[in-house]
Amino acid sequence: MNGGKTAGNLGEAETARYLRKKGYTLLESQWRCRFGELDLVARDRTGFLCFVEVKLRSGSFAGLPREAVDGRKQERLRAAASCYMSRRELDEPARFDVSEVYADDTGRVLRICYLENAF
Repeated sequence: MNGGKTAGNLGEAETARYLRKKGYTLLESQWRCRFGELDLVARDRTGFLCFVEVKLRSGSFAGLPREAVDGRKQERLRAAASCYMSRRELDEPARFDVSEVYADDTGRVLRICYLENAF
């Protein structure tokens, strides 16, 4: 599969579809601030605010997609989430989830592994 942004958009769209089926409400997609980007922001059935980092993998990459969300990436996501909540004047429970999207080389999604409260 070619094109990082196109692949990322595919992963985010598939994750959004997955979350809607699970009863989540999607609030934002590709939300940006000076600290970085939040792939998806959603609210789960229980009311938790979920900041979702989407990692798409195709072919035979070594390692799990979640391993790409290292300490440095987590800090950027925390800062962006704090900015998001501040701008919207939100003071509520929140968590960070990771969506691992596995696709074949043609871009067909094979499966999604969704990790709630990943860090």
